[in-house]
Amino acid sequence: MVVVGLTGGIGSGKSTILKCFKSYGVPVYIADTEAKALMNRSKVIRRKLIQLFGEKAYIDQTLNRPYLASKIFNDKTLLAKMNAIVHPKVASHFKRWLKQQDADYVIKEVAIIFENNLQNQYDYIITVVADKERRIQRVMERDNVSKEKVEAVIKNQWSDAKKIEKSDFVIVNNNLQEAKEQAKNIHNNLLKILNH
Repeated sequence: MVVVGLTGGIGSGKSTILKCFKSYGVPVYIADTEAKALMNRSKVIRRKLIQLFGEKAYIDQTLNRPYLASKIFNDKTLLAKMNAIVHPKVASHFKRWLKQQDADYVIKEVAIIFENNLQNQYDYIITVVADKERRIQRVMERDNVSKEKVEAVIKNQWSDAKKIEKSDFVIVNNNLQEAKEQAKNIHNNLLKILNH
């Protein structure tokens, strides 16, 4: 099964592009969503996160995301430790999910493929990019956060230029109609390559 990675900085519009691929019948796996679900569902993850962050990691059996975010935002070591707990579980969940799919290819959306040096796990990589100001605006509206907060996240991610260099396909998502066209073209290209 061919696995296509879809990545892009915060606010680039990955979810919108995923909807396009979904509408073409491509199975889609969103790593971030699955990670959050597993952090609530898995007893093993829960136990380890409480060991790492203390009892406040969960409130009423539910992951205390604001608390965790405040802890890991300026602490790379804690973030790495948390990822070491969660990522392997997501990886094995993805493997099980993959076995159940029946399509020419699947898309796995991961926000930080390159930052985490995971590019070798994919047959092809699509990067979604958009103008920085547009991205900041989108995230401020979506998450109700300050411009400074969005810029801090952008600073922690690779630049678009750096990602583009390592990608097989790029979608420029400044104009929705054009972005949809680009997604359609990539889908058709992939089908051509895979059914050659």
